[in-house]
Amino acid sequence: FMDQPSKHLSYMIQLVFATSNKNKVAEINKVAGNDIEIITMSEAGIDTDIPEPHPTLEQNAFTKSSFVYRHTGKWCFSEDTGLEVFTLHGEPGVKSARYAGEPSDPQKNMELLLKKMQEKEDRSAQFRTVISLILHNVEYQFEGICKGKITFEPRGDHGFGYDPVFIPEGSEKTFAEMQMEEKNIFSHRKKATEKLIRFLKEFYGKNAD
Repeated sequence: FMDQPSKHLSYMIQLVFATSNKNKVAEINKVAGNDIEIITMSEAGIDTDIPEPHPTLEQNAFTKSSFVYRHTGKWCFSEDTGLEVFTLHGEPGVKSARYAGEPSDPQKNMELLLKKMQEKEDRSAQFRTVISLILHNVEYQFEGICKGKITFEPRGDHGFGYDPVFIPEGSEKTFAEMQMEEKNIFSHRKKATEKLIRFLKEFYGKNAD
């Protein structure tokens, strides 16, 4: 069964996704297909900005998923994603969304990153996603990584966040120059989500009785 992730289930799994970011929901839905119904926090009755105070993606992801689980009792998951630039010792990393300070401003974040990279020859970087899933009060984590490099200037109008300044390995385009179908070939979020989906199908198969 694990080797057949495209096989359709005869039932629907519903998960609350601990985010209000519609772009992330769209990306996850694209991978999840029809077997898993994903609802947002607001659809589950939560209209709160969950703090992300921790120094690691793993801790922040767990903080968000556990908050939603406590408040809804529903199966849920969250994700935390960071852009890690090696020559900047992993910056912006866990602070990716608020790199240039509060409130979160993607344009200012990109400008600050490119400014710090001006004199850097090594442009290598990676996007890393950590998904925290909670089922029956137990947490499971899944990781997805996309390696690539930082451009010298933004390119493209699609995507969100740092997509205009990141070129994944194996492409000449930035994420922001790709349609979602093309981005999903490389996407760190897709890789983590596929692990999540495979796990859910196996878990649900074992516990369907």
